[in-house]
Parts: sequence; structure tokens; C-alpha cells
Amino acid sequence: MILLINTADFAKSNDSSGIPVRRVSCSLPELDCMAPRPSLATAPQPTSSAAAPVSRFALHPSERVAVSVVIPTLNEASRIGELVDDLSWADQVIVVDGGSADRTVPVAKNRGADVLIIRGRTIADQRNAGIALARNHWVLALDADESVTPELRASLGRLARSGDKSSAAYRVRSRNWHLGRELRHGPWGRDWKVRVFSRDQRFAVRRVHENLEVLDDVGTLDGALLHYPYSDVSHQVAKVAKYARWAADDLRARGRRPRLWDMLARPAWRFVRDYLVMSGWRDGSAGFVVSAVSAFSVFLKYACLAMPFDP
Repeated sequence: MILLINTADFAKSNDSSGIPVRRVSCSLPELDCMAPRPSLATAPQPTSSAAAPVSRFALHPSERVAVSVVIPTLNEASRIGELVDDLSWADQVIVVDGGSADRTVPVAKNRGADVLIIRGRTIADQRNAGIALARNHWVLALDADESVTPELRASLGRLARSGDKSSAAYRVRSRNWHLGRELRHGPWGRDWKVRVFSRDQRFAVRRVHENLEVLDDVGTLDGALLHYPYSDVSHQVAKVAKYARWAADDLRARGRRPRLWDMLARPAWRFVRDYLVMSGWRDGSAGFVVSAVSAFSVFLKYACLAMPFDP
């Protein structure tokens, strides 16, 4: 089933997400139209994990887990099919497409995912629209460039079966791969994301670094997300340039004014922090490149903020 969302002409609004939604059941062989998130400040201590009992066991390959997986997409035809197949253990997979120009929608539909189309909105809007359709209590927010380890899958199974609702959300470790290796140091090496939560939660709507609106009493799950954010350095630079513009838009919307100091000092500090303070140098040449591009992204953000607004 494909659900089409027309943001200009809608029939109802979802009270929780605030997104106007019009659902139309249709069959689309193909669309010809026109997508990560911040680390936690400190790595959590797994001692309070609600999903790490003394006895551990793996799920049977055919066992379904009562969890709804929500994936925002935009032009991800090359990998959405494999991702949906890898999530065959999940009770529900919801792909929320931002108006892809490639075959993302028909590929996801053919692999068995529920598909929504919501054009011209933020990633947070896409996530919230998908959460509104979740039929399970627990939701896993996933990106198209991520995958779930067997350990995390088992943790989700234990959580779903336990009926424990003492925590409304859970953080998960993200293991990041770039330039042919896993980045084990620097900020990428201590990356934790709140990605598992109850379906009554919603993301704060902004262009980048979307977070859940309420983050009280967050637990920790065993396992990890495997994250492959960039295909190469040129892809990384292009992606951070786009996100820098969006971040500048967020700052401008909050009334932030540009300062020369921001363009001079903040990029320099970002490189020192990532490469030296957080030991990015231990990842070799990859650590240097990632730290340098990160500093460049900070410069771009404040440079975009300083330039006249061009909608």
C-alpha cells in the first residue's frame, strides 16, 4: 500500500505530529518527481539498560519483533530494497519518501514496506508522519544508510516481549564507517542516538539535528546501528554543504545574528576538539579528513548565516 500525502490540499491533521495529511490508496509503478542527527553529549552507562538481562539469547530468524521501523528517504533506490529485506524480522516497515526522482517508492513497495509520500518537508516531518502510522508500541527510527546488528535486533525483541514501559525512549550506539574503515575515535567513535521510543513521541521539527521533543528517563539498549553516511570524500563535502545551509536556516529562524568570530574561531575549535581533544588522530588519515571536513562544515554554516537570505 502506498499512502500519498498532499501538503497543499489535505483532509485531516494528525494531532500529535501536527502534519496535515491526506491519505490516498493508489498504485504507483514509479514516481517522476523530485534527505543523520546529533550525538549525545556524553556516552551513556549501559548499567541501567532495561533490555540487557542476565540471560541472553538470539531471536530465531523467522521470529517477528513487534516494532515499527520508520525510514525517511529521498532518492535511495540503490539501497532501500536491501534495507527493507534486512528488516524482514520487523512487524512493520514504513518508508516515508520526500519525493524521490528515482525508483525508491516502487522498490520499497515491491519489497513489502508501507510507503508514504510527503514532499517538501523536513526529515523530522517525515519521521513524524511515519510514527503516526505505527501499529506497534515501540518505534525504531532508522535512516536509509543504517542497518541493525543482530544484537540490537535481539534487544528489541526482549523489549517488545517484556512489556516494560518504564522508559519512553532508548539510546543506541551508532558505529560509523567511512573511508574504508570504522571510525573508532573522535566524535564518530562515541556516537549514541535516541532511536527507539514509544509511538506517542514526536521529533521537534527543524531542518537538521532533529531530536525527540521529550527525552526524560532514557534507557540504553545492547547492540548497535551500523552507519555508512558517505560514499567518498566528495559525497561527504556535498552533503555537509547542504546541511550547513539548513543549519543556517535554523539559526536564522531562531533570531541568531552572524558574527565574524563565529566564522574564525568556531571552525578552528571544531578541528582541535575532534582531532586532538577527542583523539580523532587515532583513526589515521581518515580521522584527519573527517575532522577537517567537520571544521569546514562549521565555517559553511556561519558563512551561510552571514550571507543575505536567498530562499
